[in-house]
Amino acid sequence: VQLQASGGGLVQPGGSLRLSCAASGFRFSLYTVAWFRLTPGKERELVAVADYRDRSTYYSNSVKGRFTISRDNAKNMAYLQMDSLRPEDTGVYLCTASPRSRARDAYEYDYWGQGTLVTVSS
Repeated sequence: VQLQASGGGLVQPGGSLRLSCAASGFRFSLYTVAWFRLTPGKERELVAVADYRDRSTYYSNSVKGRFTISRDNAKNMAYLQMDSLRPEDTGVYLCTASPRSRARDAYEYDYWGQGTLVTVSS
């Protein structure tokens, strides 16, 4: 089982980035996929979720309206489009997968990638 996140980097405030997550070794279409982030001084934070069962999406209040999560089951890929980035969005973004529908807590996620670093700074 592998989740490979990519697409992070340095971006100025107000800019955009698109993160990608390549999944392998499990039946991706039957897993809820999510992005969490690790930021200095804070606990692991749920950013966005794409449910496998009803195709619904969920966003934390801090990113709602700025980030968009999507998935391509045919390619075993998940994406996080991040627009209007802010310095407080800086952190390591982790791609993760859960066999549970509507999973919202980190303990519900079985598979984790290594993360990709996003730095928002001028």
